[in-house]
Amino acid sequence: MSVATLTLADFFAAMIAEIDAALAQYTAFDADCPARLRDAMRHSLLAPGKRLRPMLVLMAAEACGCSRRTALPAACAVEMIHTYSLIHDDLPAMDDDDLRRGRPTCHVAFDEATAILAGDALLARALEIVAADIEPGAVAARCCAELAHAAGATALVGGQVDDLAAEHSAGGVAELERIHSRKTGAMFRVSLRLGGIVAGASVAQLDALDTYGKCLGLAFQIVDDLLDVKGDSTAMGKRVAKDSDHGKLTFPTVLGEARSRQRAEQLIGDALNAIQVFGAEAAPLASLARFVLERNR
Repeated sequence: MSVATLTLADFFAAMIAEIDAALAQYTAFDADCPARLRDAMRHSLLAPGKRLRPMLVLMAAEACGCSRRTALPAACAVEMIHTYSLIHDDLPAMDDDDLRRGRPTCHVAFDEATAILAGDALLARALEIVAADIEPGAVAARCCAELAHAAGATALVGGQVDDLAAEHSAGGVAELERIHSRKTGAMFRVSLRLGGIVAGASVAQLDALDTYGKCLGLAFQIVDDLLDVKGDSTAMGKRVAKDSDHGKLTFPTVLGEARSRQRAEQLIGDALNAIQVFGAEAAPLASLARFVLERNR
């Protein structure tokens, strides 16, 4: 099925259904996993979500001539790491959120210790899946290395640390872009790179995917900041205006709403230019980029 033969909503829904089914199967643990831990992991992982990052894995693989099924383990691993980061990000010691994906956050639904351990377990499960279910072994090893780096101290976690440190500061747009190129952008970029690596992409194709990911990730964060100002909490499935409540450094506070919107539009244009190398096979990636710009949740 392609974007041309389905409406965009139906195309996305079909892809999300594949991802959700695989995520459920990957977290159907045996009796060795404590039931409370399993339930906490599935509470956050299987909550209704946009699944942008795993969709990027699958779309990148298809753009490079590979089947979605081959890339599905990598897609699930990315979503598990993303969910682990959300569980930990929502904790009282960090952003102290009580609503995520329309559900009580993990530490609210269970308890703080269980939430921390659920995040830890999702991180470990993600790497286990990549190592076990991606072939050949050399490709699995490369994917593990890329994913671990994107989730680590110089990327996702480092970005989270700097984001917390920037609260109530008067930083500028350069600092803000540095933070979110790691906190948000690193997982977008690795999603696309994993899809390309699994598909055996050329260096030129990987470079194009990486540029698209850099631009898309930053645009996504700008739109997210704008939605925190004017979004609807019911549609978004999380509290709005929470960033201003915490004194966070955001694009609207630095650039203003109009210039933030212009910057997001410019980035999406750059992302679309980057994937022209794939021709018609880039249609799903192009549609997803436009969705990121126009989304309301």
